[in-house]
Amino acid sequence: MNTKIQESRDHFIQGMSRISHFWGFPKAMGAIFGAIYLSPAPVSLDELVEQANVSKGAVSTNVRNLERLGMIHKHLQVGDRKDYYVAETDFWKIIRGLLREREKSEFDRALRTVTESMDILGDAALEPEEAELAQFYQGRMQEMRRFFDALDNLVAMIVALDNLRASTLQKLFGRGTAES
Repeated sequence: MNTKIQESRDHFIQGMSRISHFWGFPKAMGAIFGAIYLSPAPVSLDELVEQANVSKGAVSTNVRNLERLGMIHKHLQVGDRKDYYVAETDFWKIIRGLLREREKSEFDRALRTVTESMDILGDAALEPEEAELAQFYQGRMQEMRRFFDALDNLVAMIVALDNLRASTLQKLFGRGTAES
C-alpha cells in the first residue's frame, strides 16, 4: 500500500479513536469503527486486530458494542465460518441509534443521581450555619436537573422528528425508503 494512503488511513483511525474517547466510548471502539469504515470489503475480527492495533479481546467486546449501536453489521460469507463486519454508512441512522441508546442506562442514571442528591439534601437536618451551603448545592443541582430535562426533551424531539421524516418518506415513496 502506498505510504501516503497508509498514513492517511492511520491518521483517520487515530482521529476516530479520539472522537470516540471524547464522546465517552473506548478509544479502541473508535479505532475499530474507523478501520471497518475505511475497508472496501467486509473485515474479520483477526483483520481488525491488526488494522486497529488492539487486542483480540478488545476487538470482540467493541465489535459487539458497535453492532448494538447499529454502527456496524455482521456480514456472512458463504463457506467461511468467520464473522465479517461492514460499517453503517448512513450517519443519520447511526445518530438515531446513539440517541436511542442514550435513553437507556447512563443518561437516566445521571438524571436519577441528581434527583436523588437533591432528595438527600432536602431530607437533611441542617445546622443554621450549613443552610447557606445546602441552598447553594440545591440551586446548582436544580440547574443541572433543568439542563438534563431540556437535553432529554431535545433528544426525544430529534428522535420524534426523525421518525416523522421516515414515516413521511415511507408514505411518499413506499416501504423500502423508511429504513434510511
